Amino acid sequence: MKLREAFLSQAASNRSLGSPFTARVLEVLAESFTPGTSLADRLLTWEAEDIGPGGASLPLRVLGGLHALVLLGKDAGLTSVYPPAAAPADEVLQRAIQMALQAHEGFLNDWINTAPQTNEVRRSAAMIAAGHYLQARFDLPVETYELGASGGLNLHWDQYALQHPGGQAGAAEPALMLMPDWDGDGLPAEAPTVIARQGVDLNPLDPSDPDDALRLMAFLWADQPERMERTRAAMSVAETRVDAGDASAWLEGKLTDLTPGRLHLVYHTVAWQYFPQDTKDRCLTAMRNAGATAETPLARLSMEADDLSGPAGQGAALTLTLWPGEVEVPLGRLDFHGRWIRWAPGLS
Repeated sequence: MKLREAFLSQAASNRSLGSPFTARVLEVLAESFTPGTSLADRLLTWEAEDIGPGGASLPLRVLGGLHALVLLGKDAGLTSVYPPAAAPADEVLQRAIQMALQAHEGFLNDWINTAPQTNEVRRSAAMIAAGHYLQARFDLPVETYELGASGGLNLHWDQYALQHPGGQAGAAEPALMLMPDWDGDGLPAEAPTVIARQGVDLNPLDPSDPDDALRLMAFLWADQPERMERTRAAMSVAETRVDAGDASAWLEGKLTDLTPGRLHLVYHTVAWQYFPQDTKDRCLTAMRNAGATAETPLARLSMEADDLSGPAGQGAALTLTLWPGEVEVPLGRLDFHGRWIRWAPGLS
């Protein structure tokens, strides 16, 4: 994928996900890089097979860098065209972006060293829904392990609440309320009890650190203020630090001695696609070899793209795998940003 194509592909995705302003920014950026500057030369010769949304995500790296400049107040011209300001004319937006690229080339070169990291808190709707399903099925306290946990905001899903046709699920006094468009039956009434939580990421972020907090906020899209408000609310209760490391080695160590009387829940939300194949294989092997029994059950919750995702807008597949037995249970589909849920638990 060529650089221009990658930016335009990401622009189409942002527009479909309800972010028309950032789509316009990405479209301007698609025409902004020609050889001759250090930033452009680096982007144009990036050593990765896939530089687009499914790989190195160069468009989101640059987009996040521009938003960081706005959040830091480093570029008045850029700030003047970013929300909450009124949508600018195309030529005004283009000029502001071009000037920012020139004035802050060093900052942006440093910024793009790191792949995008967000904790889309609305994805916790999947965890809350699955948690109620698992509570009804197992009636056990839960120990959780998140792969690709970034800043750990979705480690605290049990401290949030979810509106669904049957009422409110999740925490009785939530740090934030999630209200996706819901299609399907309601959830079982009883919420699970999370008695231990832990997560891993190659480059974990600490929401209490100002630099890490900036990254978590900057990779959100500037014309989605409610998304930013939810992230701030989640950051206020994010007390669990994420371990640094490879997901497979970490998980192999965690699943060596399952504790009786607990449901052990491994989960990942739009992270699996970024893992090398060897990491995926080892994670699967670790779960299969964990020795789960009726007294030490193990579940894997996957919220990931599949063949129905993509331009058709079918979101991510939400799937449980349960051990012993490696029983797969489809739960439905979820918008990548958690805007809607099609809740349809299958039979097993």
